[in-house]
Order: sequence, then structure tokens, then C-alpha cells
Amino acid sequence: MKKVTIITGGKSPEHEVSIVSARNIFNALDRSKYEISILGISQKGEWFHLPDESLFEESLIIGQNPLHRKLCLLPFDSQPVRFADAIEDAFQTDVFFPIAHGVFGEDGLLQGVLEYLDRPYVGPGVLGSSIGMDKDITKIILQQNGIKVTPWFTYFKGDNIDYAKHELMGFPLFVKPANMGSGVGVEKAENVEELKKAIDVAFSFDIKILIEKGIKGRELETAVLGNLKTEVSGVGEIVVSSGFYTYENKYVNNSTQVIIPADNFSQNSAYLLTQTALKAYRCLQLEGLSRVDFFYVNDNEFYLNEVNTLPGFTNISMYPKLWEAEGLSYSNLLSKLIELAEDRFNTRKMLRRER
Repeated sequence: MKKVTIITGGKSPEHEVSIVSARNIFNALDRSKYEISILGISQKGEWFHLPDESLFEESLIIGQNPLHRKLCLLPFDSQPVRFADAIEDAFQTDVFFPIAHGVFGEDGLLQGVLEYLDRPYVGPGVLGSSIGMDKDITKIILQQNGIKVTPWFTYFKGDNIDYAKHELMGFPLFVKPANMGSGVGVEKAENVEELKKAIDVAFSFDIKILIEKGIKGRELETAVLGNLKTEVSGVGEIVVSSGFYTYENKYVNNSTQVIIPADNFSQNSAYLLTQTALKAYRCLQLEGLSRVDFFYVNDNEFYLNEVNTLPGFTNISMYPKLWEAEGLSYSNLLSKLIELAEDRFNTRKMLRRER
């Protein structure tokens, strides 16, 4: 059987969500195909091998349990992951399944480490992950490729902010850290005072932020799967009973409804969105999987909001639910992602590295 290692945790504010995703993946992986291990990254960034039962502790703190064995990395060694307390003892794996959401997990940094460990891993590579995590760079590339995005301004910490200019944009405005996921640090502003407070919150998470014009439209999502050859799911809709799609509304308040397929949405409209999602996937250099989110007003006015290169796999997550609606079970989706990781690894191994 193939040895698959789920990587969870990490240094991001989405640490806890990553653990929930890892639990679901662990439970759904096909035991007839895979031998499964858990690798946890602590909030300090240290790597540990976790016993299976540790993953299901109610208040898991990675690295606090004596049974969590610390790991060390030996890039491009024949056995690149070893146990720190017994360096000759290798940690064996065939494929990594990273599900460490957010910064240090899906922004290209972890993917770079996995490239040096010279093993297949699920999800986009370094470049696609980096691009997809940075909302500003994503928008620039999409816009240059003729894909409509929500109007925005970008600021770095210390920049002077022209509040009068943003008043002219019209409220509401949304303020976002450039490199966060799961709605972390996103604030809605209805006036200048709220805008100032929202900017302070966003800058507490990132040195670069976006101020976006609010779009009154339906929040629609689709799922893309594949490497050079891709397929796309149907369209689902997110309906929030109060406020907007924040971290709390996603994971805490149970105030979000997922509708698959989206109600009262024509096949033609769905085709427009899914083809746009496939185009975005290619021009952003994505691989493996991504969820693509839109604001939809009508067929002539819809905006690609953002991409999620390592979407959640919790019990409420849209990505696996969209594929389940297409007849691809959770377990078979995970197997497909592992196969895609191996295919990409093997394809790149055949590339010339010498003149």
C-alpha cells in the first residue's frame, strides 16, 4: 500500500481549521489503498509525527504531548524526513497531503519545503500557491487575462490612505489582508470611521491590504480538479443569513447555507462561470485542485472574487460537496488528488536537468 502523510496545523490563524480538515481526510481515505500517517506543524513551525489518536484530541496542541515525536528534515537525502531523537530512524512516506491552510501552509512556503523533500504532494506547486494566496497579485493576473475582478486598491503598511477617494468609490467597502484565507481579518466598512478600524484590523494580519468595492450579487463557487488536463464541477451558492462570509460565519455561527447546485441558475450562466474558472486556473498556474469564487450580478456582470488553492475539507466545506454532487465521492476525490500529485511528480522527473 502507498504511504500517505497528511500534513496539518501550521503557523497561520487557520491552524484549527486545518486540524478539522485533516480529521475528515484521515477518516475518508481508502484504507485498502493507503497506509496513513499524520505530520503536525506546531504554531511555532516545528514538525512532529502524531499518533493517529492525537489527531482527534478535543484541544490538540501539536508538540505538547510526549508521544508527538519531533522530526527533522534532510533535503534530497534518500530518506529526507527523520526522527530528531533517533536520526538514523527514517519517517517513511510516498505522498504528502498538505492541508495546512493559510500563510506558511498554502502560500508556497510549505510547497517549497516539499519540493526539497523530493516527494509528490497534493495541490498546486510553489508558484501557483504563491500567486493564489496573494489576492492583489491574483487580481492583477486575472485582469490582464480579461477576467473581471472586483475593483480594488492596494496599500502597504505605512502608506498614506486617501479616504476621500474611497468615499467616492461608495460604501460598503471590504478591507482584506492580501495573504489570508477563510475570511480571517476581513472587515466590512459602511463609513469612513469603520473603514479606518477595518484597515487597522487588516494590517494586524499582513503588511499589504486590499480595499475592495462591495458588490451586491450572489456568492457562487465552483471546483476545479486536474493538472494540465482539468475538469470543473457545477456551481454552488453560499447564502449567509446575517452579515457576510466571515471566518465566524463559516466555522462558528452555523449561519451559512450551502446550496448545490445553485437554485434558479441557468445552464448557460453556469457555463459562463465554469469556463471562466478553468481559464483562471490555467493563467494562475494552478494544479491539483482549487475552489474558484464569484460574485454574480447577471451574465454580463460577474466578478471572480478569489481562488482558494487548498480549500477546506471540513464537513461543511464546499469543495468536496461540489464534487459529491457530480458523483465523485469524498474518498474517491482524495484518491484522485493523490494520483494527480504522483502524475505531476513523475512528469517533472522526466524533464531535463542538464544541457
